[in-house]
Amino acid sequence: MIAYSRPFWPLFLHVLGAMALVGAILAVGLVSWFAWRRPDLAVLRRTAWTSLVAVALPSYLVMRLAGQWIYSKEGFSGKNDPTWLGVGFGVADMGLLILLVMIGVAFWWRRGAKPAAGRIVAILSSVYLVLLAIAWLAMSGKWG
Repeated sequence: MIAYSRPFWPLFLHVLGAMALVGAILAVGLVSWFAWRRPDLAVLRRTAWTSLVAVALPSYLVMRLAGQWIYSKEGFSGKNDPTWLGVGFGVADMGLLILLVMIGVAFWWRRGAKPAAGRIVAILSSVYLVLLAIAWLAMSGKWG
């Protein structure tokens, strides 16, 4: 019922971007954890990097821009904002840093086939999934 009172397109794009981002990061995590045990499969390294660049980064941009669009439409000013907004912005900002590091390490992994790079991508994708789950819980439960 709360979503019904919100602007449709910004909320729709925000949720769509967030769902696609979670799916892309989950795919990267699964591929990199599997490729960790099978370093001979170069297709998995390429899949992880391509998923990050072609799906995760555009999804992040859609999610973040639509979230900012909702923020401005709802009239929030930055003073006395609800806790769930702070959690969402914090995870989004920290997530961009993690996403960019993951893209760089995945590129290094794709080019050099270093097992350490695959482990870093697997661990970072897992950490990012946990952060996205926290943001999802905060935004759906409207903490504070």
